[in-house]
Amino acid sequence: MNELHIQETMTSLQIAEVTSKRHNDVLRAIREMEPAWEKITERKFALSEYTDKSGKKNPCYSLTKTECLYIATKFNDEARAKLILRWEELEQEAVVKALPRSYKEALEALLEEVNKREALEAESQRKSEQLDAQAPKVAFADAMLASKTCCLIGELAKILTQNGYETGQKRLFKWLRENGYLGKSGEYRNIPHQRYIEQGLFELKKGIRTDSDGVLHTTVTTVVTPKGQSYFINKFIPQCNLKAE
Repeated sequence: MNELHIQETMTSLQIAEVTSKRHNDVLRAIREMEPAWEKITERKFALSEYTDKSGKKNPCYSLTKTECLYIATKFNDEARAKLILRWEELEQEAVVKALPRSYKEALEALLEEVNKREALEAESQRKSEQLDAQAPKVAFADAMLASKTCCLIGELAKILTQNGYETGQKRLFKWLRENGYLGKSGEYRNIPHQRYIEQGLFELKKGIRTDSDGVLHTTVTTVVTPKGQSYFINKFIPQCNLKAE
């Protein structure tokens, strides 16, 4: 199965082309709306540049999908609709390119992903039952050191609660967002920041699901690695003193 590559940004030049607007008008809309965006998100739009036909370098912006749709609120209905539809086209094109060559291969890939998820859930359940049956702290540390599998954030919340740190899935997600581990809004909400993926604390599990109409949809799930589990357990329950492998 091919890897899914979804376009993450669109330049102001591309926005102008899609919406049939002058580039200067798009730049003006971006600059007018940037102060409010910066106030809410504490970041500015990414400024870049391009070289025109005469060789002159000119400013442009590179915006995420969320930022594009925010800027589109400045446009009329027709331009806004064109931009929304273009993003949908880009995402659908990426999904089609990532699909296997035959429906049989797609079904096999889907079943493989389902089996992996079931195995992950079974292992998490086994680990939870093992922890419940043992003395909380020492046995808990031994079980976590032996863990070689990722777990869902909700499962990590359950493990923390069972061992003295009272929390739940929603509260843990909120804490991770507020402390900069996960994205706060838009398409990146609850998606780990790249530096924590590179540190080995999180992984993104991609899969495919079929809706009631038989249409295939891609899914992205944030999971905590064994190293990440040790990291957060030590953070919330220091007395466990786990060592990440």
